[in-house]
Amino acid sequence: MSRHVAIVTDSTAYLPPRTMERHGITAVPLTVVLGDRAFEEGTEISTRSLAQALQKRRPVTTSRPSPHLFAETYRKVAESGATGVVSLHLSAELSGTYDAAVLAAREAPVPVRVVDTGMIAMALGFCAVAAAEAAETGGSVDEAVTAAEKRAAGTSAYFYVDTLEYLRRGGRIGTAQALFGSALAVKPLLQLHGGRIEPLEKVRTASRAIARLEEIVAERAGAAPVDIAVHHLAAADRASALAERLRARVPGLGELHVSEVGAVIGAHTGPGLLGVVVASR
Repeated sequence: MSRHVAIVTDSTAYLPPRTMERHGITAVPLTVVLGDRAFEEGTEISTRSLAQALQKRRPVTTSRPSPHLFAETYRKVAESGATGVVSLHLSAELSGTYDAAVLAAREAPVPVRVVDTGMIAMALGFCAVAAAEAAETGGSVDEAVTAAEKRAAGTSAYFYVDTLEYLRRGGRIGTAQALFGSALAVKPLLQLHGGRIEPLEKVRTASRAIARLEEIVAERAGAAPVDIAVHHLAAADRASALAERLRARVPGLGELHVSEVGAVIGAHTGPGLLGVVVASR
């Protein structure tokens, strides 16, 4: 049984399974509720089922993992030989997941550092990988946290949504509510800022908005070494085309991930979402 620092995150990191396995990262699932049925994200509900439910206007809500689930996770990684845990989670401005992890950490059998990354999706995923890489080279809990925080500081996330309606329903758009009155006349571009989803620009027509999203990402990346993740919900062709254009436009591109978001993020953004995460290396 090896002695090591374990890395825990949550299901909204949307890390590729192979990446999680390679780095030994554990993800605690959030819950999606369709009507009167609850499902664990990533294992019990497909994004297709979610998209269909949203399009049919069925009630969809999400909830944080329970402190008990976090406690069980910390116990299991401790039993596997972990001498400490770094638990990295989506922005506390968007979910109570961080608070649940903090409660569980108090009773954990090994020291647990819970970190509010202020991130979401692969912006969170890149932080978890940075922490894991630090731990793999013998880094302490503090060193793994520092690596994650450094990655977070150099990471930006931008989003295109077909409508703000889903974000409005879930109360996740903050000051972006100012855009809602004109949502039918424009296509909104949003950004993750201070752990919240905030308005960035208003662009007429979907094609122009996606072209502008591409420009923003290319400008943000510049010529510096970066990793990029392109997310979508029920918009695979759009996402693949955008990823290929970014591959051609970003000279310092390292890793490029293309993936569909899970049900938790999808419930608050709706079908048609395109999101791009840019992380400095």
